[in-house]
Amino acid sequence: MKKVLIITYYWPPMGGGGVQRWLKTTKYLREFGWEPVIFTADGSEISMHDESLLSDIPSGVKVIKAPIWEPFDLYKRLMGKKDEKINPGFLQKEKGNSFLQKFSVWVRGNFFIPDAKKFWYKPAIKKLNSFLKNNSIDVIVSTGPPHTTHLIAQKIAKKFNIPWMADFRDPWTNIDFYHQLKLTYWADKKHKRLEKKVLKDADVMVTVSKSWAKDFLRISGIEPIVITNGFDPDDFLEAGKLSLDKKFSITHIGSLNKDRNPFIFWEVINELINEHSNFATDLEIKLIGPIDISVNEELEKHNLISKTTLIDSLPHKDVLSHLIQSQLLLLPLNDVPNIDGVIPGKMYEYFGAKRPIICIGKEDGDAADIIHETQTGIVVGFKDKIKLKTELLDFYNQYKSGSLHLNSQDFLKYSRKELAFKITDVLNTLN
Repeated sequence: MKKVLIITYYWPPMGGGGVQRWLKTTKYLREFGWEPVIFTADGSEISMHDESLLSDIPSGVKVIKAPIWEPFDLYKRLMGKKDEKINPGFLQKEKGNSFLQKFSVWVRGNFFIPDAKKFWYKPAIKKLNSFLKNNSIDVIVSTGPPHTTHLIAQKIAKKFNIPWMADFRDPWTNIDFYHQLKLTYWADKKHKRLEKKVLKDADVMVTVSKSWAKDFLRISGIEPIVITNGFDPDDFLEAGKLSLDKKFSITHIGSLNKDRNPFIFWEVINELINEHSNFATDLEIKLIGPIDISVNEELEKHNLISKTTLIDSLPHKDVLSHLIQSQLLLLPLNDVPNIDGVIPGKMYEYFGAKRPIICIGKEDGDAADIIHETQTGIVVGFKDKIKLKTELLDFYNQYKSGSLHLNSQDFLKYSRKELAFKITDVLNTLN
């Protein structure tokens, strides 16, 4: 059986969305003739533990680790928050010293290039040098972010003359928060130089959306292969044993930062509560995952605190239970200029739950195209208050009549097993 070395920062017992793509791919690789070998960090900052994900790792898979030092401890001392866990993206849970927050972002963007995992590079190279002198590997895969993984793969692939696939779960310089990093001219040039060199050196590039593939093509002149994220049908085998919520539950999972905060949604929900007494009685909003302070402010502003259940984190299997039982699933996209290629990984897990999706975002972006193609829900523009109100009321009326269902089967091609097969197709071209 051929061997693939997968360089990933995210690995169980770390939880969260960054783990899922290669954990689930690893689960199915052996079925298609590939033995995975995992290389990950030892001593990483874990914002969320999820021991339940360990059960997805196939028996006997070799996991190699190299130590990492992360600068988040310095940040916590600077901000006076010794017990704080690292938050995803630019999510801010509470008000703080705005100057120190801005300064920390400036330091992050200008000194930690390509990212705050840069101190993993040297220990990783040392560990992999030792491993590869005595072990045969057919292909290397690096998955980022963090993009330090790509720099590690770049060095190792060249030294040992091993084919290399660079997998971009998110963009590098086209990431939606790149403009918030407060980069100097020098730092911006370095990010772009490193990115272009990685794109050109990799034997093949893979990314998760068509628009991002176009962006990478524009940067490097090389066209990536698009292999989307997906869902694992095995995670939903118990779905038939769970009953739908009795309330008109609208659920969002994952982080909600300021860019993703659906301001129009809170406003419309408040109006529906004021206009329809039954709606007010039946409604329950569930937010599972860390939320930005701006979300709390909107809930208070629109008198929605009493209607909202806030759950900071849950094991993955419990999160999926909430999805399966919910009446409606909320998918707000980031309201930023480069939104076209943003397809939240949670969208595919929404498919697996087989509950209708209400997406607030760009109506002709990549996420919208897939929702339309799979007939899994509706998409409302960021500012289209009238349409959002109409659609929510229609969903509510279906709920009241017992007819709020999702009948589509068109999403099954996004199963993790199907996508693992596509990945092995790429690996086979390299070996």
